[in-house]
Amino acid sequence: MKPWDVVIIGAGAAGMMCALTAGYRGRRVLLIEQARRVGRKILMSGGGRCNFTNLDTGPRHFFSANPHFCISALKRYTPQDFVELTERHGIEPVEKAPGQLFCADSSQPIVDMLLTECEWAGVTLATRTRVDRIEREGSAMRLDTSMGRLSAGHVVVATGGLSIPSMATDFGHQIARQFGLEVTPLRPALVPFTLGSPWKERMAELSGVSTPVEVRCRDGCYREPALMTHRGISGPAMLQASSHWQPGDALCINWLPEEDVEGALHQSRRQYPKRQLDAWLSERLPRRLARAMSQWLGYSGALANYSNTDLAGVAEALQQFQLTPTGTEGWRTAEVTMGGVDTEAISSKTFEVHDLPALCFIGEVLDVTGQLGGYNFQWAWASGVACGQAL
Repeated sequence: MKPWDVVIIGAGAAGMMCALTAGYRGRRVLLIEQARRVGRKILMSGGGRCNFTNLDTGPRHFFSANPHFCISALKRYTPQDFVELTERHGIEPVEKAPGQLFCADSSQPIVDMLLTECEWAGVTLATRTRVDRIEREGSAMRLDTSMGRLSAGHVVVATGGLSIPSMATDFGHQIARQFGLEVTPLRPALVPFTLGSPWKERMAELSGVSTPVEVRCRDGCYREPALMTHRGISGPAMLQASSHWQPGDALCINWLPEEDVEGALHQSRRQYPKRQLDAWLSERLPRRLARAMSQWLGYSGALANYSNTDLAGVAEALQQFQLTPTGTEGWRTAEVTMGGVDTEAISSKTFEVHDLPALCFIGEVLDVTGQLGGYNFQWAWASGVACGQAL
């Protein structure tokens, strides 16, 4: 068999995007996937509707030890470029939240679109195929696989990270280390928090209750909903905060971020002095949470009985509520991996390893992690296209 121009390992978002881009450039491309189906993370993302991009994507939405690395690829392939691709395939984007674009009903059309484009680009797809070893062979690469020994001008590693263990593999990190590349520390990100007693039991009693909050953790500040669970606290706000959190850190939660709480309490005391504090809270928070909050804070009784100092204390307790997680739910529920292949060894233009241009890394396997809201998919599309254009 003649050598392949490009062998891509991993038929996820980045791998398929790279394959079709290189294929359209006339390259002989083999796309390898160890699972039976391609794009499994795409299918399950966004509650099964795939938040496939964010129109507001920019470098500020990504974490990396090398924060400038993502700039080039994101500039060269924008959210608008991907939207145009979906529209050519009859996929109508739905803007569920400002800038966040989803499929209308199911993620399947995105996978179908990518498979169709790969077919049109002449990409050969091999599912249920295992890669056992990769070695340098002169200026090219040799692969030992379950379909035999292969030779390739370029090998692209698009194997993703460690999130969702049933789909995850550390093969990409192993390959990086094999060829002398550093891998920055790995940890789960965009993941719910777990709590110890008594907060675990308190949140469990409120499981399913959701409310908009503002949460601060280190240098991160997010204003999105929080969700109480049987194990702790989740929801978009907490998933975002988890990207900043380190063991021992407290979360600072503002339960009423849209309101001047102290001013509203003073006004309510003047107008409705007999109103109970939990009734006042029930007008602003879900009722179950409002009642629980009154108990947590130790405040009760009519507002008329509260001094100015008391009202200031209530406001501070509601808007600077401190909660220290015991940990996170880990890889099982994490949406992405924080950390990855150190980008200092990678070209931000071609995604080739500086000292070994025949080897490339794209997507989540790299030390580039996006915030919640479609940014990680846009990174997959952009890094895949940038690499594919260079092959």
